Amino acid sequence: MNDVHFDYEMVLFIGTILTLCAYLMSRKKTFKSSDNKYLKFMATTGSFFPVIFLVMSVRTFAFEPFRIPSSSMMPTLLTGDFIFVDKTAYGLKMPVFHNTLIETGHPQRGDVFVFRSVEDPSVDIIKRVIGVPGDHIVYNQRTKQVFVNEKAIDVKFDGAYKGFYDDVNPIGLNQKASNINGKQHTILHSNQVRHNYEYTDLVVPEGHYFGMGDNRDFSKDSRVFGLIPEKNVVGQAKMIWMHWRPGDFIEGLKRVGQAL
Repeated sequence: MNDVHFDYEMVLFIGTILTLCAYLMSRKKTFKSSDNKYLKFMATTGSFFPVIFLVMSVRTFAFEPFRIPSSSMMPTLLTGDFIFVDKTAYGLKMPVFHNTLIETGHPQRGDVFVFRSVEDPSVDIIKRVIGVPGDHIVYNQRTKQVFVNEKAIDVKFDGAYKGFYDDVNPIGLNQKASNINGKQHTILHSNQVRHNYEYTDLVVPEGHYFGMGDNRDFSKDSRVFGLIPEKNVVGQAKMIWMHWRPGDFIEGLKRVGQAL
């Protein structure tokens, strides 16, 4: 989930403040008759406050829809998927400032989670949690094997990828059944891709997470941009509620309602 640069949260926050101020100004009793036009403008602007406040509250504290624009989480998530993200799963946070108000939980290994980019916080990214605080993570690009606390993540070869949605060059793309913390999912590997992050070996510090895309060789993740701070975490991806991509309508209907 990349290249989403429009900061809706900031716009809603500013809109809430401005419409609230307009509403309060319109309620003042000190206006003169000559201020009638100004008063009407304030009253009209202030009338939007309840709607904007409600939208901001739901989007900030409950659920938020996201659209998947890239192939980094194939085959779990495909380009054109629209998902619901549960923002209550990992704590209620203040809008804009993102300080945790109420703790309700923390990301667990195997979760699919959304977070603000480490490189550009205005961009939302989605990956799978591989390491939580205290975990020792080792990844070898040559063998494409991930170890968590000296134990290899259970992966079994499941044949060549023949998915309908080929957002990347399918040559040499293989699918493997993976199990992280009891969460079954499918990952993709390409025998023809090699990256410059040949080896990753680190311990995840407190307040951080290590995330990877399910489309392992076509994903920019913690192997590249590093660990994900707790403050950047937005919420847990829960369900695909819609899929839209030109020419894929019938196939896309089959994805609606899939839990993540």
